[in-house]
Amino acid sequence: MSPTPSRADLGRIVMVMPTYNESLNLEWIVGRLRAAEPDVDVLVVDDGSPDGTGRIADELAAADPAVEVLHRPGKEGLGPAYIAGFRHALAAGAEFILEMDSDFSHDPRDLPRLLEAAQTVDLAIGSRYVAGGGVTDWSLLRRVISRGGSLYASVVLGVRQRDLTGGFKCFRRAVLEAIDLDSVVAKGYVFQVEMTYRALRAGFTVREVPIVFRDRQVGESKMSAAIAVEATWQVPLLRRRIRAGESRTPSRSLA
Repeated sequence: MSPTPSRADLGRIVMVMPTYNESLNLEWIVGRLRAAEPDVDVLVVDDGSPDGTGRIADELAAADPAVEVLHRPGKEGLGPAYIAGFRHALAAGAEFILEMDSDFSHDPRDLPRLLEAAQTVDLAIGSRYVAGGGVTDWSLLRRVISRGGSLYASVVLGVRQRDLTGGFKCFRRAVLEAIDLDSVVAKGYVFQVEMTYRALRAGFTVREVPIVFRDRQVGESKMSAAIAVEATWQVPLLRRRIRAGESRTPSRSLA
């Protein structure tokens, strides 16, 4: 068996982290992330946070060359923020592009396992709904909304992945290059579903890595029942739009 490549052998790895009003979390999450994976660069994408998150991000970047900030003029939604970050990371030569929440819902200590999985597949997803995964600190209602939303999306889209709405992922460069980022329209809850579905439809390999998701301890959650309900009609439209617009180019994967 060949030895596992070192992080340095993988090329540049960039964590894209959108923020909006995360001034109480940002310094801590970036510090924990850099401690968990020192070879991972951090790209903070701030949508003009009025609470000073952008200023804190600039201070972190000034103190650490592995931290960079992409300032956007205002809040446009999670999807556009990630797309802007993905484009920036690709232009900077990233071979692996990660994404995660900035509020400690995703544990930076899970990064090594996610990166390890990404060495054998095209897209690794931190999953709450496979064996070994789970959630803590959630109400029963939120558990039902989240789990039900992922199950609904998987049934409608006809895929086997159990956590389509999760936002802790690692993409190989080839995946984001193959996806037409201009055609990604989802801005909120469904963005995560759309990106995974597009990767699967393009023939890329996907693996779910068990994680435990924790509710944010500081600040206000940006998730609501209304956002989840909106997804019930967005997912079927997503399926129809992607299938109608698919090109006939050959599928791609690591194999």
